[in-house]
Amino acid sequence: MSVTVLKLGGSVITNKDRADTLDGETLGHVADAISDAAVHDLVLVHGGGSFGHHHANEHNVSKTTGSRDIEAVIDIHGAMKTLNEFVLSRLHDRGISAVPVHPFSVAVRDADASLTLPTGQIETMLDEGFVPVLHGDVVAHEGEGVTVVSGDELVVSVASHLDADRVGFCSTVPGVLDEADEVIPEITTYESVADVLGESESTDVTGGMAGKVRSLLELGAPASIFGPDDVSAFLADENPGTRIHG
Repeated sequence: MSVTVLKLGGSVITNKDRADTLDGETLGHVADAISDAAVHDLVLVHGGGSFGHHHANEHNVSKTTGSRDIEAVIDIHGAMKTLNEFVLSRLHDRGISAVPVHPFSVAVRDADASLTLPTGQIETMLDEGFVPVLHGDVVAHEGEGVTVVSGDELVVSVASHLDADRVGFCSTVPGVLDEADEVIPEITTYESVADVLGESESTDVTGGMAGKVRSLLELGAPASIFGPDDVSAFLADENPGTRIHG
Protein backbone atom coordinates (compact mmCIF):
# COMPACT_ATOMS: atom_id res chain seq x y z
CA MET A 1 0.00 0.00 0.00
CA SER A 2 1.40 3.38 -1.07
CA VAL A 3 -0.29 5.85 1.29
CA THR A 4 -0.51 9.61 0.77
CA VAL A 5 -1.52 11.81 3.71
CA LEU A 6 -2.75 15.32 2.91
CA LYS A 7 -3.61 17.87 5.58
CA LEU A 8 -5.87 20.80 4.75
CA GLY A 9 -5.08 23.66 7.11
CA GLY A 10 -8.00 25.13 9.02
CA SER A 11 -7.08 28.60 7.73
CA VAL A 12 -7.33 27.28 4.17
CA ILE A 13 -10.89 25.97 4.36
CA THR A 14 -12.38 28.50 6.82
CA ASN A 15 -12.31 32.23 7.42
CA LYS A 16 -10.25 31.94 10.56
CA ASP A 17 -10.97 35.50 11.74
CA ARG A 18 -14.75 34.91 11.87
CA ALA A 19 -16.20 32.20 14.10
CA ASP A 20 -17.74 29.17 12.39
CA THR A 21 -17.26 30.57 8.89
CA LEU A 22 -16.44 28.30 5.95
CA ASP A 23 -14.29 29.39 3.01
CA GLY A 24 -16.41 27.48 0.55
CA GLU A 25 -14.63 28.77 -2.53
CA THR A 26 -11.18 27.58 -1.49
CA LEU A 27 -12.55 24.31 -0.15
CA GLY A 28 -14.22 23.76 -3.51
CA HIS A 29 -10.97 24.41 -5.41
CA VAL A 30 -9.11 21.96 -3.17
CA ALA A 31 -11.84 19.35 -3.57
CA ASP A 32 -11.58 19.78 -7.36
CA ALA A 33 -7.83 19.15 -7.20
CA ILE A 34 -8.33 16.01 -5.11
CA SER A 35 -11.04 14.78 -7.48
CA ASP A 36 -8.86 15.35 -10.56
CA ALA A 37 -5.85 13.56 -9.09
CA ALA A 38 -5.30 9.88 -9.76
CA VAL A 39 -4.30 9.09 -6.17
CA HIS A 40 -5.11 5.82 -4.45
CA ASP A 41 -4.84 5.19 -0.70
CA LEU A 42 -5.35 8.83 0.23
CA VAL A 43 -5.92 9.92 3.83
CA LEU A 44 -7.16 13.46 4.44
CA VAL A 45 -6.85 15.43 7.67
CA HIS A 46 -8.24 18.91 8.20
CA GLY A 47 -7.64 21.52 10.85
CA GLY A 48 -10.11 23.40 12.99
CA GLY A 49 -9.89 26.91 11.62
CA SER A 50 -12.63 29.25 12.82
CA PHE A 51 -14.69 26.28 13.99
CA GLY A 52 -12.53 24.31 16.44
CA HIS A 53 -10.02 26.98 17.42
CA HIS A 54 -12.69 29.56 18.24
CA HIS A 55 -14.57 27.25 20.61
CA ALA A 56 -11.42 25.81 22.16
CA ASN A 57 -10.19 29.32 22.88
CA GLU A 58 -13.56 30.31 24.40
CA HIS A 59 -13.40 27.36 26.79
CA ASN A 60 -9.65 27.71 27.46
CA VAL A 61 -8.91 24.21 26.17
CA SER A 62 -5.63 23.53 24.37
CA LYS A 63 -3.16 20.72 23.80
CA THR A 64 -1.87 21.25 27.34
CA THR A 65 -4.85 22.72 29.23
CA GLY A 66 -7.74 20.32 29.70
CA SER A 67 -11.37 20.53 30.78
CA ARG A 68 -14.05 18.27 32.24
CA ASP A 69 -16.81 20.73 31.37
CA ILE A 70 -19.31 18.83 29.21
CA GLU A 71 -20.37 22.07 27.50
CA ALA A 72 -16.79 22.65 26.40
CA VAL A 73 -16.48 19.08 25.11
CA ILE A 74 -19.71 19.25 23.11
CA ASP A 75 -19.05 22.76 21.76
CA ILE A 76 -15.57 21.97 20.44
CA HIS A 77 -16.31 18.48 19.17
CA GLY A 78 -19.63 19.61 17.69
CA ALA A 79 -17.99 22.47 15.82
CA MET A 80 -15.42 20.10 14.36
CA LYS A 81 -18.07 17.60 13.32
CA THR A 82 -19.91 20.41 11.55
CA LEU A 83 -16.77 21.45 9.66
CA ASN A 84 -16.04 17.82 8.83
CA GLU A 85 -19.52 17.46 7.36
CA PHE A 86 -18.87 20.50 5.13
CA VAL A 87 -15.64 18.94 3.90
CA LEU A 88 -17.28 15.56 3.29
CA SER A 89 -20.13 17.22 1.41
CA ARG A 90 -17.77 18.98 -1.01
CA LEU A 91 -15.89 15.74 -1.61
CA HIS A 92 -19.09 13.75 -2.13
CA ASP A 93 -20.27 16.33 -4.67
CA ARG A 94 -17.22 15.37 -6.73
CA GLY A 95 -17.72 11.63 -6.46
CA ILE A 96 -15.05 11.02 -3.81
CA SER A 97 -15.82 8.17 -1.39
CA ALA A 98 -14.91 10.18 1.71
CA VAL A 99 -15.81 8.89 5.17
CA PRO A 100 -15.43 10.56 8.59
CA VAL A 101 -13.02 9.46 11.30
CA HIS A 102 -13.70 11.37 14.52
CA PRO A 103 -10.59 11.30 16.77
CA PHE A 104 -12.67 11.91 19.93
CA SER A 105 -14.19 8.46 19.48
CA VAL A 106 -10.94 6.56 18.95
CA ALA A 107 -7.88 8.48 20.23
CA VAL A 108 -6.63 9.01 23.78
CA ARG A 109 -3.82 10.73 25.67
CA ASP A 110 -2.17 9.10 28.68
CA ALA A 111 -1.00 10.91 31.80
CA ASP A 112 2.21 11.94 30.00
CA ALA A 113 0.14 13.47 27.17
CA SER A 114 1.31 10.83 24.68
CA LEU A 115 -1.27 10.31 21.93
CA THR A 116 -2.55 6.88 20.93
CA LEU A 117 -4.53 6.74 17.69
CA PRO A 118 -5.52 3.27 16.47
CA THR A 119 -5.26 3.05 12.68
CA GLY A 120 -6.71 -0.38 11.93
CA GLN A 121 -10.01 1.16 10.86
CA ILE A 122 -8.18 3.61 8.56
CA GLU A 123 -6.22 0.81 6.91
CA THR A 124 -9.40 -1.17 6.31
CA MET A 125 -11.18 1.90 4.93
CA LEU A 126 -8.34 2.35 2.45
CA ASP A 127 -8.42 -1.33 1.50
CA GLU A 128 -12.15 -1.00 0.82
CA GLY A 129 -11.71 2.02 -1.45
CA PHE A 130 -12.74 4.79 0.94
CA VAL A 131 -10.97 8.09 1.65
CA PRO A 132 -10.75 8.52 5.44
CA VAL A 133 -11.13 12.14 6.58
CA LEU A 134 -9.84 12.94 10.07
CA HIS A 135 -9.94 16.31 11.79
CA GLY A 136 -8.59 18.23 14.75
CA ASP A 137 -10.69 17.46 17.80
CA VAL A 138 -10.77 17.00 21.54
CA VAL A 139 -9.65 13.67 22.99
CA ALA A 140 -9.94 12.08 26.41
CA HIS A 141 -6.77 12.82 28.37
CA GLU A 142 -5.93 10.89 31.52
CA GLY A 143 -6.00 13.29 34.48
CA GLU A 144 -7.08 16.29 32.35
CA GLY A 145 -10.59 15.53 31.09
CA VAL A 146 -10.19 16.41 27.43
CA THR A 147 -7.49 18.30 25.57
CA VAL A 148 -7.10 19.35 21.95
CA VAL A 149 -5.50 17.09 19.37
CA SER A 150 -4.32 19.04 16.36
CA GLY A 151 -4.50 18.02 12.75
CA ASP A 152 -0.72 18.24 12.70
CA GLU A 153 -0.44 15.58 15.42
CA LEU A 154 -2.91 13.37 13.60
CA VAL A 155 -0.90 13.60 10.38
CA VAL A 156 2.28 12.53 12.18
CA SER A 157 0.52 9.65 13.94
CA VAL A 158 -1.29 8.35 10.86
CA ALA A 159 1.70 8.77 8.55
CA SER A 160 3.96 6.96 11.02
CA HIS A 161 1.63 4.03 11.63
CA LEU A 162 0.74 3.57 7.96
CA ASP A 163 4.32 4.17 6.80
CA ALA A 164 3.08 6.86 4.41
CA ASP A 165 5.09 7.50 1.26
CA ARG A 166 4.05 11.15 0.85
CA VAL A 167 2.91 13.76 3.37
CA GLY A 168 1.62 17.20 2.44
CA PHE A 169 0.40 20.20 4.42
CA CYS A 170 -1.77 22.65 2.50
CA SER A 171 -1.42 26.03 4.21
CA THR A 172 -2.53 29.57 3.41
CA VAL A 173 1.00 30.44 2.28
CA PRO A 174 3.06 28.84 -0.54
CA GLY A 175 5.54 27.36 1.94
CA VAL A 176 7.59 28.38 4.95
CA LEU A 177 8.65 31.97 4.33
CA ASP A 178 11.92 33.69 5.25
CA GLU A 179 12.39 37.32 6.37
CA ALA A 180 11.90 38.53 2.79
CA ASP A 181 8.70 36.48 2.38
CA GLU A 182 10.46 34.10 0.02
CA VAL A 183 9.73 30.38 0.21
CA ILE A 184 12.42 28.40 2.01
CA PRO A 185 12.94 25.40 -0.29
CA GLU A 186 14.15 22.93 2.35
CA ILE A 187 14.23 22.61 6.16
CA THR A 188 16.22 19.93 7.94
CA THR A 189 16.40 21.38 11.48
CA TYR A 190 14.05 23.58 13.49
CA GLU A 191 16.95 25.72 14.68
CA SER A 192 17.72 26.80 11.13
CA VAL A 193 14.33 28.53 10.81
CA ALA A 194 13.40 29.32 14.42
CA ASP A 195 13.99 33.06 13.93
CA VAL A 196 11.51 33.36 11.06
CA LEU A 197 8.69 31.25 12.51
CA GLY A 198 6.40 33.75 14.19
CA GLU A 199 3.07 33.18 15.88
CA SER A 200 -0.14 32.78 13.90
CA GLU A 201 -2.02 36.07 13.45
CA SER A 202 -5.35 34.34 14.06
CA THR A 203 -6.58 32.37 17.05
CA ASP A 204 -4.67 29.09 17.02
CA VAL A 205 -4.43 26.74 19.99
CA THR A 206 -2.17 24.24 18.23
CA GLY A 207 1.03 26.08 17.39
CA GLY A 208 0.71 27.75 13.96
CA MET A 209 3.48 27.30 11.39
CA ALA A 210 6.06 26.60 14.07
CA GLY A 211 3.97 23.66 15.24
CA LYS A 212 3.66 22.35 11.69
CA VAL A 213 7.41 22.44 11.11
CA ARG A 214 8.12 20.76 14.44
CA SER A 215 5.55 18.04 13.70
CA LEU A 216 6.96 17.30 10.26
CA LEU A 217 10.54 17.18 11.51
CA GLU A 218 9.42 14.66 14.15
CA LEU A 219 7.87 12.54 11.42
CA GLY A 220 11.26 11.54 10.08
CA ALA A 221 9.93 11.20 6.52
CA PRO A 222 10.02 13.83 3.75
CA ALA A 223 7.02 16.14 3.72
CA SER A 224 5.94 19.36 2.00
CA ILE A 225 4.20 22.57 3.05
CA PHE A 226 2.51 24.44 0.21
CA GLY A 227 -0.42 26.70 -0.68
CA PRO A 228 -3.88 25.77 -2.04
CA ASP A 229 -2.77 26.34 -5.64
CA ASP A 230 -0.20 23.55 -5.30
CA VAL A 231 -2.48 20.73 -4.14
CA SER A 232 -2.64 19.37 -7.69
CA ALA A 233 1.15 19.48 -8.01
CA PHE A 234 1.63 17.62 -4.73
CA LEU A 235 -0.87 14.95 -5.69
CA ALA A 236 0.96 14.59 -9.02
CA ASP A 237 4.11 13.49 -7.13
CA GLU A 238 5.79 16.89 -7.30
CA ASN A 239 7.38 18.63 -4.30
CA PRO A 240 5.95 22.17 -4.21
CA GLY A 241 6.57 24.73 -1.49
CA THR A 242 8.94 23.83 1.34
CA ARG A 243 10.32 20.31 1.64
CA ILE A 244 10.86 19.23 5.25
CA HIS A 245 12.81 16.24 6.49
CA GLY A 246 14.70 15.68 9.72
